[in-house]
Amino acid sequence: MGRTRIDALLVVAVVAIVACSSLPAQPNTSAPTGDSVADFVARTLPKGSGGTVIAARGDQILHCAGFGMADREARIAATCDTAYDVMSITKQFTAAAIVKLEAMGKLRVTDTIGAHLGPVPTDKQGITLHHLLTHTAGLVEALGDDHDVLSRDAMLSRAMTSQLISAPGVQFHYSNLGYSVLAAIIEKVAGVGYEQFLAAYLFLPAGMTHTGYLLPQWDRNQTAVEYDADGRSQGRPYEHPWAADGPYWNLRGNGGILSTARDMFRWSRALSSDAILPPSARSKLFAPHARQPDSNEFYGYGWDLIDDEHGRIAWHDGGNMWSLAIYAKSLSDDTTVFWVSNHAYQRDEWNFEELEPELTLGLLTRARTQPS
Repeated sequence: MGRTRIDALLVVAVVAIVACSSLPAQPNTSAPTGDSVADFVARTLPKGSGGTVIAARGDQILHCAGFGMADREARIAATCDTAYDVMSITKQFTAAAIVKLEAMGKLRVTDTIGAHLGPVPTDKQGITLHHLLTHTAGLVEALGDDHDVLSRDAMLSRAMTSQLISAPGVQFHYSNLGYSVLAAIIEKVAGVGYEQFLAAYLFLPAGMTHTGYLLPQWDRNQTAVEYDADGRSQGRPYEHPWAADGPYWNLRGNGGILSTARDMFRWSRALSSDAILPPSARSKLFAPHARQPDSNEFYGYGWDLIDDEHGRIAWHDGGNMWSLAIYAKSLSDDTTVFWVSNHAYQRDEWNFEELEPELTLGLLTRARTQPS
């Protein structure tokens, strides 16, 4: 699940707002009096695109609606309950599973990977779970394409023989591979499959019945088709080459989970309570563990972190060649926004990466001020 460039754009937008600078082309995120989330969405989203937007404050959903089509051929409109690939937002589920296992006394984030994987090469003996969670293990970004046939054991074998980019704990290097290694450790420690653990200990307690790889038994009519920049169908996420129990291991644990906007709201509520994690575990997710290069931004456990005038924003993006998603949670006022597009790019017409700062920060601003 490749890292998009929108992280840098969001940082620039937030810093510009905080500094009140006169940089050109700043996104206009201020909310005119009476401007609702729905009004903002209607005038901001490009005509012809598709997806879903949700904005909430505390336990109240202020807006949850689809735009455009989830399936053009079948003329199925996108709704609040359409399921999409949330891509790299999957990482926060993996991170939560690790701190859940720690709260259960099954592991510690300070454990070396060898404690759970057995003997590892000398150069990787110092890698801890904390390093994997914070992208500071020094592992490469990926071993191949998301949909290459790759088993768990083959992924681990290739990961252990790969050349490190830097020594463990020294530098931040975004690594999808690191989160796949974490998913393998979850399976080894828990004694069940990765998706099975997430479902039993995170999703079901949070009320998230429409989140997962295959366990939700997706209705085709509920699942969005993805479209490329020429408007051609790329099918549904689970129609790409997958194993019988979910994606292969270049993607498992770091991307590929499907969810709905309503379930992502339930995820936010669970992270604001003790429903799935005790306070000590939740605080680890949102602590600024690793500074990202050339940035005022930090990485927590599965979350990007940046401060604005309201406090800390925890967020993460997810993207592939066709779709794009952003999930942002303001920790100080419990405001949450999630948006996803299954047709994020249309040649010579729109590019959601360029729209991202205005859309995300504009939604957060209006969710803070719109009456309940």
